[in-house]
Amino acid sequence: MLALAAGPVVVSGRAGEPEIPDFSETPRSEVPEQFTFKLDDVFKDKDAWRAEFEAVKNQCDGIAGTLSGWDSSAEKLAAALELDSSLSERLSRLYAYARLINDMDLSDAESTAMMGEVSAVRVAFATEMSFIDAGVIALGEETVRGWIDSEPRLEPFRFPLEKILLSSDHVLTEAEQTIVSQMGLFVRTPGKVSGLLNDVDIPPAEIVLTDGTPVTLNRSNYLKHRTSRIAADRKLVNEAFWKNLEPFQNSFAALLDGEMKKQVATARIHNFESCLEASLFDNDIDPEVYHNLISTVRANLEPLHRLFRLKQKMLGLSSLHSYDTIVPASPAAQRKYSFDEARELVLSATEPLGEDYRTRLLEAFDGRWVDIYPNEGKQSGAYSMGIYGAHPYIKLNYTGRLSEVSTLAHELGHSMHAVFSNETQPFATARYPVFIAEIASTFNEVLLLRRILDSTDDDHLKLQLLEGFLHRMRGLIYHQTMYAEFELAMHEKVENGHSLTADWLNDTYMELFRDYMGADDGVIALEGTSAVAWSAVPHFFRPFYVYQYATGMVASTALADAVLTEGEPARERYLGLLRSGGSKHPLDLLKDAGIDMSQPAPVLATLEQFDSLVTEMEKIYDGLPAEEKQGTSM
Repeated sequence: MLALAAGPVVVSGRAGEPEIPDFSETPRSEVPEQFTFKLDDVFKDKDAWRAEFEAVKNQCDGIAGTLSGWDSSAEKLAAALELDSSLSERLSRLYAYARLINDMDLSDAESTAMMGEVSAVRVAFATEMSFIDAGVIALGEETVRGWIDSEPRLEPFRFPLEKILLSSDHVLTEAEQTIVSQMGLFVRTPGKVSGLLNDVDIPPAEIVLTDGTPVTLNRSNYLKHRTSRIAADRKLVNEAFWKNLEPFQNSFAALLDGEMKKQVATARIHNFESCLEASLFDNDIDPEVYHNLISTVRANLEPLHRLFRLKQKMLGLSSLHSYDTIVPASPAAQRKYSFDEARELVLSATEPLGEDYRTRLLEAFDGRWVDIYPNEGKQSGAYSMGIYGAHPYIKLNYTGRLSEVSTLAHELGHSMHAVFSNETQPFATARYPVFIAEIASTFNEVLLLRRILDSTDDDHLKLQLLEGFLHRMRGLIYHQTMYAEFELAMHEKVENGHSLTADWLNDTYMELFRDYMGADDGVIALEGTSAVAWSAVPHFFRPFYVYQYATGMVASTALADAVLTEGEPARERYLGLLRSGGSKHPLDLLKDAGIDMSQPAPVLATLEQFDSLVTEMEKIYDGLPAEEKQGTSM
């Protein structure tokens, strides 16, 4: 038997294109260090992690005696909150380190155990500290506000304390909160099991492409091959990937049913009328914001359908299927970008944000904050993880597509938000709400599009850029709003005393899919569309998360327009938003930056911009010579 070299497979591009390393089937330990992030900026090694873990665990174990009499004076309240903040920060850093290791190799049993250990301590610590909210409310608003005004050490905790006072109708007694806190030991289990099924445990399908190439259809290869220029291959990839999940649909349905019932129980325990109200309450967001988003997007589906009709024409297809909507349709060659090229594009695009912003980006690139390429066992997708007291880390699965250049800009936006917030805010208010979190990321994507469009006269490249950006907008606004409507339906089904089944989930998902995609109007053909696509959406295990992708895109579009047209005043307002962290409710933070998200107007304005970009794309394509606009799908 011949031993095969363990080095990376190189994806060879067309003439003049860069060669992109491919470590997707390479063990993590064999990936060159320069392509991985530098974890010793958090802990030198696992031994250092273990020493810190034991120190924090011991301090948490004795917390009750330390906090005796915490509510007897402003000084003791400040000491209690400072200790709570310090230990929470250290626990979050411990968890982040373990998770970063685990996500790079999901089969790493040691890091899985480390995460479990930290989670157990966090739950125990939360249980020990669960009396704080009820105790603050018992002190009364007059006393608490008086103490804040008289004790400077309480100033960093002003906003968190004010939020506690406002939540008096939903704060449990100390005994009740102690019981509820114990749920932290298992509340994430449904989502974790779903993730393990999707990323690790379900054997991937094995397929053979039309050119005879065998492919193990793991998630990374699915994402890679689903945009094939060969229609038969992308049909095969799509159908094989989803058909492989269908035998597990009842298991996925049971996990979602358990998740929804957990969320319903939690909302009712805290005296909320619905899960939606419970999820939005902490950020002081009126549920009408959620409903406004759905109704406004629902009323403006035609621009999306026009985009699909244009893609069908550009691809030269007699009918458009859902798996065709994501394939690049531009007649231009879909070139690859090396990671160094991606870096320079992002640095150039973000120049309007000033030198300080650029300096931080260079720190991210040069300091190995980024884990670049996929490897065997690496979690799919991309994210940025902020760590207070260290720096953010970015996980990518970069294969060189233009869309992944945009992903790099996106995740760096998250990271810069964390950098500016962590440097300006104390730990208590550094963590910004999710409603704000997607703004800094999509803001960078807007800047990237504008910069490249403004720097080229090549109509083919413009088509490629417009198509890529509209694809992102479609995903963040139309698709996530569809998910938001689906998620609301799931919650309401369980709130009304019913259970979620695979049949109901399939039927409900497909009904929404038909509406949003225009199937009944002949915009797309449903043949080959999988009804079980809901089973691969991890965000359904985070209550009412997905709608914030859409609201983030809406806000970032408006803010980017302001920076590009107004210059420095708008830039300072935007950077002020990044520095503000979670020091106010999100709608108030956005009002300070010049955006009122309590009204439908910003959503409508963004959809109008989507419409105008589709129109621009149509004009460019119609103006191409006939020989350059032949369908490129085979």
